[in-house]
Amino acid sequence: MTKKTKLKFEVEKNETIDQCIERMKKEGYTPVRRMEEPIFQEVERNGTIEVEPCGRKIIFEGKLE
Repeated sequence: MTKKTKLKFEVEKNETIDQCIERMKKEGYTPVRRMEEPIFQEVERNGTIEVEPCGRKIIFEGKLE
């Protein structure tokens, strides 16, 4: 089975960015791009529902070495 030339790696909940990059390198990938996506949650205030940010998701794009 051949590996994909590009693959996305998400920083897991209990993982540091450095640990994620090490995991990428162990699988043979080099980080070429970092992306961040906000995470939102719905909160009820004064009888209305509002959406507010509650975190972020960090994703690295890796290129096969």
